[in-house]
Amino acid sequence: MKDYALEYIQKLLSIPSPTGFTRAATDYLMETLQNLGFSPVRALKGGVSCELGGEGNGLMLSAHVDTLGAMVRSVKGNGRIRYTHVGGWQDATVETENCLVHTRDGRTYSATVQSTKASQHVYPGMGAEARGEETLEIVLDEPVKTAQDVENLGIETGCYVSWDPRTVLTESGYLKSRHLDDKASAGVLLALARMVAEKKITLKRRVCILFTVFEEVGHGCSMNLPEGIEDMLVVDMGCVGDDLKCDETMVSICVKDSAGPYHYEFTSELIAAAKANGIDYAADVYPSYSSDSATALKAGNDVRFALIGPGVFASHGYERTHVKGIDNTCKLLLTQV
Repeated sequence: MKDYALEYIQKLLSIPSPTGFTRAATDYLMETLQNLGFSPVRALKGGVSCELGGEGNGLMLSAHVDTLGAMVRSVKGNGRIRYTHVGGWQDATVETENCLVHTRDGRTYSATVQSTKASQHVYPGMGAEARGEETLEIVLDEPVKTAQDVENLGIETGCYVSWDPRTVLTESGYLKSRHLDDKASAGVLLALARMVAEKKITLKRRVCILFTVFEEVGHGCSMNLPEGIEDMLVVDMGCVGDDLKCDETMVSICVKDSAGPYHYEFTSELIAAAKANGIDYAADVYPSYSSDSATALKAGNDVRFALIGPGVFASHGYERTHVKGIDNTCKLLLTQV
């Protein structure tokens, strides 16, 4: 299952999908699931759901394929672009990043995020300046010198900007990329679907998978879950950092985040399953984190809810996980289906 997951993760990472601009990613999900013999459904809102089979005691597995990104806020008189955030990220993490600007008529242009005082030889004090929407700008790889030049390319307010993921899988097993949150977990769910389709596992219960597309802005799963769903297991990134036990090689089980504690009994079952099966895990509290379970509960769904995922270092920046973390997530997920 791990190898399937890595295949799908790397493909998903190659598809730009900042929140609100996810059609290409969900097209890929629809096509992949249909080719596996399933009948996925795309909601009007844009998310994709799919019944994998099984009977009784319904389990919903959720991941999201929308990512951080930006949008054109305005075009400056000199042809540079001012951006606005899509999702919650720090400006310093994108300085000198390559990116793409996507027009509403389907054109794509390469560009780079640069400081408004980008040259050390011209602005010796550039390093002391705070990074933000006022001091960073998008520089197109086109011969533009005026706002009209940019508008002639079809670029205007509201066009999307996606970051170059810079995906690298090292010989030592580290997977480095932007948007491992949450395409690493989305790839795990596709791998599970493939295992079911190829009859490599037999489901012990009814299992549905859900890919949401507005998680990064806080309303990914604000919807009614299918009737008969009793458990909702969100598969999202595990945090790595100060005061946390998880690292990139482990599967993280979140016991509490900014929205409050996760369902005690369900979370306890996951911890017990990890121990019983020798799965390398960590149970952690994420103080600055929220997931699709919070929006599902606010929408009125009466379900048990929990969260697992591979450990991800440098979240909302240039992220890193490990194939062992993906493997441990797959193993723990299999204990639940």
